[in-house]
Amino acid sequence: MAWQFDNHQPIWVQISDRLLREIISGKYEAGARFPAVRELAAEAAVNPNTMQRALANLEQQGVLIGNRTAGRTVTADLALLQNFREQMAEADTKAYLADMAVLGYTVKEAAEWASRIAGEATK
Repeated sequence: MAWQFDNHQPIWVQISDRLLREIISGKYEAGARFPAVRELAAEAAVNPNTMQRALANLEQQGVLIGNRTAGRTVTADLALLQNFREQMAEADTKAYLADMAVLGYTVKEAAEWASRIAGEATK
């Protein structure tokens, strides 16, 4: 998927969020080597310094482990990754419910919509 950025947040924050989602979704496995800064920067079409800042943020959160000579790896701490996964799911659910409330739907109606759409997706 092409990298797209908006003007609502700094690009490095958007990159960090996207990479975190990719890590917790399993694109990058726990304990696995993570791609290099320059490789990711080229893929995202951003300055390597911007990518470095995003990766440093993920290191600070404990999601990536940096090693000066061997690059970065994804943490093997599955509990930490699960915690981030649950936080993101909660935030996404709240955003969905807020969007549906703007349209005049109750939480129950929003849940019914989600269930209906999920049912269609599995057909």
